Amino acid sequence: MLGWAVTFLIIALVAAVLGFGGIAGVAVEAAKLVFFVAIILFAISAVVGLVRGRAPTMP
Repeated sequence: MLGWAVTFLIIALVAAVLGFGGIAGVAVEAAKLVFFVAIILFAISAVVGLVRGRAPTMP
């Protein structure tokens, strides 16, 4: 999910450099939204992991 946030950020930067302000603004807002959703899901996952008491598995 953080990959999507970075992708939208890059799109916003390219659009801003090329002068497409509207597209850049939308891409920045999408990047912010995806980033905050990813942070919230990570926090929920961490809390659930702590409550269940299982140790994290390493790949």
